[in-house]
Amino acid sequence: MRAAGLKPGDCVAIVLPNSLEFLVVFLALTHAGLVAAPLNPADKPDEIRFFVEDAQARAVVTGRANSNVREAVAGLGLPMWQPTVDRSGVVQIPELPTASHTSLDDPNPDDIALFAYTSGTTGRPKCVPLSHGNVLWSSRNIAAHYDLTSADCSLLVLPLFHGHGLIGAALSTLASGGSVIVPPRFSASELWKLFREHHATWYTAVPTIHQVLLERADSDAAPHDGPRFIRSCSAPLAPTILTKLENRFGAPVLEAYGMTEAAHQVATNPLPPLVHKPGTVGRSAEISVIDQTGRHLAANTSGEVVVRGPNVMRGYRNNREANDAAFIDGWFRTGDIGAIDNDGYLALTGRIKDLINRGGEKISPAEVEAVLLEHPAVAEAAVFEVPDPKYGEEVSAAVVLRGAATPQELQKYCGTRLADFKVPKLIHPVAAIPRNAMGKVQRNELTALFS
Repeated sequence: MRAAGLKPGDCVAIVLPNSLEFLVVFLALTHAGLVAAPLNPADKPDEIRFFVEDAQARAVVTGRANSNVREAVAGLGLPMWQPTVDRSGVVQIPELPTASHTSLDDPNPDDIALFAYTSGTTGRPKCVPLSHGNVLWSSRNIAAHYDLTSADCSLLVLPLFHGHGLIGAALSTLASGGSVIVPPRFSASELWKLFREHHATWYTAVPTIHQVLLERADSDAAPHDGPRFIRSCSAPLAPTILTKLENRFGAPVLEAYGMTEAAHQVATNPLPPLVHKPGTVGRSAEISVIDQTGRHLAANTSGEVVVRGPNVMRGYRNNREANDAAFIDGWFRTGDIGAIDNDGYLALTGRIKDLINRGGEKISPAEVEAVLLEHPAVAEAAVFEVPDPKYGEEVSAAVVLRGAATPQELQKYCGTRLADFKVPKLIHPVAAIPRNAMGKVQRNELTALFS
């Protein structure tokens, strides 16, 4: 790649599915002092073009079958490299010149390794530059928290273009000397077969995937005591689902807290024999809660979660306005609402922008969703706001049912566990809940659909 004319600091977009090629190209780019920009291969041409142009990519690595990439970069004058794997497992890029034997200087910790993009649920996605120091510290930190060693093997179920899959599952395992199983895509029916075949010891996923695996566990002949532990991150895991996972799979389920701006992991519940608390995302030394004035709050007091540390980015790329809003006295403002208990465990109650303001009462969608998921007929739930002439905003919910239940029955059930103002005014049975590539609920789509 360097022999092709790229210089340290140049960006190369990676638009590949999960594969050996992805990981080898990523590691080659970062070793050469180049910046990797992993993108979702399922994105549309306009989306890919935005990312490629925003990152000022000098080349694109992609698969031969991805016509969206070809359409996206048409007219940009960028080389497109298409990696192959030979029978011995060696990854090659035929378009590149023969590699030289010139030694490369190691990147510095402050050099940028990765351009990651926020999900962009409001406005255009923001570019998060993560340094080698950010990524390496986070990978080693995750490995240390879960006592990963060369004996561990993780099964990758999440996309490598996102920090959860790339750093949380793959790089943390490689940093410990362990092995990673990399299927081309998540398949619930194949997961436990691969788990047994390759002697996997753990996996990490979003709650949506955990719920799918739980629903299919018996029909897929899932083990009752296979994993050393199971990790959940990127969205809230309802305590009732956590308990069911532990009972069915015979492994501790450890909920963690991650974000792109912090090179994935911010906090996590610990392994046994230490206590892991359902309904919390665990502990971290570099986390606090503040009020609207920036004052740090005492234990068990709800406020905005702020983080700092060697894993946190220095700032968004070319976005001074966003940076001014994102940092306060050296702390990164997450936009999440939570409280830290007396033992240092953080419980998240929602996003500032997600809170429903019903006549001055602030309601957390996650709290209402957790109650709905306790009902035996509810497989999935999403709570969102809709405009209301009397209260400004009103609470609504969408549910995917696994059994018989009417909206009125679900409302009555919620009324036994929630204050009246938190009970959804309307509950809509749906076939599926809209989510992004990482399983996060797209509440804005539900608001638009049911308003």
